[in-house]
Amino acid sequence: MSEAAARSNGREVAIGRFPFTASGKAVALGETEGFVKVVADKPTGEILGVHIIGPEATEIIHEFAVGRTLEATLEEIVHTIHAHPTLSEAALEATLSALGHAIHI
Repeated sequence: MSEAAARSNGREVAIGRFPFTASGKAVALGETEGFVKVVADKPTGEILGVHIIGPEATEIIHEFAVGRTLEATLEEIVHTIHAHPTLSEAALEATLSALGHAIHI
């Protein structure tokens, strides 16, 4: 779900963004264009939508697909182990950003 759709449905949203320019792995690969954006329900932490543009987007999205299937909240995604250095750390960083706790931005 997009941010606009969530808001038009009356949801109070939390938005998290993480640019690949802030990812050490993306910088090392020379693939810094793009970002991960998370749209969540602020009161519950329910993940409503995720937008990924950039390197390995088709691989990174699976973390959120599994999260949605398991009805994981933002907090539960944050407490999942994320290997370092990886592009998928951008998923963690965007989720942390939605909670107001981003590390690298």
